[in-house]
Amino acid sequence: MKKLIITSLLLSAFFISSFAQESDTLYGPYKEKKQTEYMTLFGNNRPGGAYGAFSFGYAQIADEHSVTFGGRFEWIAAQVVGFGFGGKGFINEYHYEPVIDRDVFLTGGYGGMYIEPILMPRFPVHLAFPVLLGAGGISYVSKDLDFEDNFIEDSEAFLLVEPGAELEMNLTRHIRLAFGASYIFTTPFDIGTDGNTIAGAKAMEGINYNITLKFGKF
Repeated sequence: MKKLIITSLLLSAFFISSFAQESDTLYGPYKEKKQTEYMTLFGNNRPGGAYGAFSFGYAQIADEHSVTFGGRFEWIAAQVVGFGFGGKGFINEYHYEPVIDRDVFLTGGYGGMYIEPILMPRFPVHLAFPVLLGAGGISYVSKDLDFEDNFIEDSEAFLLVEPGAELEMNLTRHIRLAFGASYIFTTPFDIGTDGNTIAGAKAMEGINYNITLKFGKF
């Protein structure tokens, strides 16, 4: 896990350094115009500095279909890298678990610090690479069909790194729409009941697909 965190930080530092240089050198004959104008799908405007966002998505957790939802807030430095905080929640679909003879599901959430290098942000369609470093928790929940009640059978905490990539569109000066994917790496954990492990870290690890709507001054 330490190696993953160190690698992510080094990659982020490399992107930040590269993109900072790019903001001064990339645009060639359009340099002077790009320095003062910000292009969207519906026109050009001047640059800004921070945003809030919410997202929803799809993942497979413990081989079951799952929905994710979340939000984040970031300050954008020099238009090419964002720093902020955010989090996500998740829940997978009910499924029968023969070990306890009940329908069960996994649910939880995680959050932490975001570092988000942004490639060519002034172009109406561009790329961003958000990386989340944080912690979270997961609960194993069963449903009593006789009483229609939910019971938390077990809960565990974990650390995680979630690197991602997003294709962003500048819809307007203050709105961006992003289509992205990320991959979760977590520290080891086991969750279950009565000595039976139902899921572990592998249940969380995998690709997440998401759509994010961002509002702010970019």
